[in-house]
Amino acid sequence: MQASDSLTLQPDSVAAILPAAGSGQRFGAASNKLFAELAGKPLWFHAASRLAAAESVGRVVLAVSQVDEPVFRNQYASLIDQLGIELIRGGSERTDSVQAGLDHLADDAGIELVAVHDAARPLVRPRDLTAVFAAAQRTGAAILATPMPGTVKRGQLETGASITVDRRGLWLALTPQVFHLGLLKQAYHKHNGRPATDDAQLVERTGHEVTLVKGSADNLKITYPEDLQVAEAILATQVQQAR
Repeated sequence: MQASDSLTLQPDSVAAILPAAGSGQRFGAASNKLFAELAGKPLWFHAASRLAAAESVGRVVLAVSQVDEPVFRNQYASLIDQLGIELIRGGSERTDSVQAGLDHLADDAGIELVAVHDAARPLVRPRDLTAVFAAAQRTGAAILATPMPGTVKRGQLETGASITVDRRGLWLALTPQVFHLGLLKQAYHKHNGRPATDDAQLVERTGHEVTLVKGSADNLKITYPEDLQVAEAILATQVQQAR
């Protein structure tokens, strides 16, 4: 399911939207988990900088909550300016934040693709960005994903009963998820508030297939405090490999 890595996108023809308005309650911190530091920089900065460094990405939009906006505009003003990030007000749900990003980009005729990326995924690799951008340009919709690594069970803790699920053909969705701008706009126009776990599900509802691009399993989403220790080790390895 690996797409061709050949990329014919024009520079600056991809816009990245990073929904960052969530509370991150499972992280257990008093403030937004995106403020937690990895190698001396907040998580959101690592995620945004990976996208901003891609030649084809011309705009990076960070959708934040009303509560967190003063922190971004004051405490992190220099980091925002460093990456040229466009800060906007997000919503209570992830889909609200992505919709706000789409509205913000509405007048830019130079955008071909929109990449929606978790602000809590600080470790996406440049080669994976290249691959998923190329697949989305070719098919209209593509996401990074990794095969399920272990045995999958379906069950309930209350009863203790479980069954083993055949994991062949099961993939764990990652981000960014990348779409032709018009297709993602169409998907959101038809959304009507129905629950969806990610943007790919909204696009699938339009009848458009979403291409899976095998991504690196170290594209970790920071959910719990202990994930930071894992991320530190992964980042150190990535830096060493890049030398």
